Amino acid sequence: MTGLNGSGDGPWGGPRDGPLALAQAMADAVESLANLWSAAAQGASPRLSPHQLRALQTLEREPGLNLTALAGAMDIGPPTASRLCDRLEAAGLLERESHPRNRRVVRLRLTRQGRQALDEVAWRRSRRLAVVLGAMEPAEREALGRGLQGFLDAQDARTGKEDGTGS
Repeated sequence: MTGLNGSGDGPWGGPRDGPLALAQAMADAVESLANLWSAAAQGASPRLSPHQLRALQTLEREPGLNLTALAGAMDIGPPTASRLCDRLEAAGLLERESHPRNRRVVRLRLTRQGRQALDEVAWRRSRRLAVVLGAMEPAEREALGRGLQGFLDAQDARTGKEDGTGS
């Protein structure tokens, strides 16, 4: 973690209350949140690696992807994606099915157990996060909620400008 404790200027000579200092504090918070997320996935049954969880989440968002599309979405090679799907299929979390009009195309779909695993991870994550949020003062939670919404709004506005849909 970046460790922003102390007084005066930040480690790169900038003010400690500017956007860079806040970005560093957010990076610390995101790292902590990622650790909380990972621990929740590790506690699920079956235990899911980060790659397995990402594959299941990708297939939940985009059911019916083929192996090449899944590999592309995850930014991994097709052989790695194939081995990953082999393990998920052996665990009963996904199934492969032939495309109805093109037998050479194999689509990937979550099984009921795959959906249940994702639900369990989401539940575990929410529980762990609620414990942390419960330790905060109500005013801090409210400020965090406003700040997160402001961040999302600013990101949406910036994304809209970059893709030509914003003003």
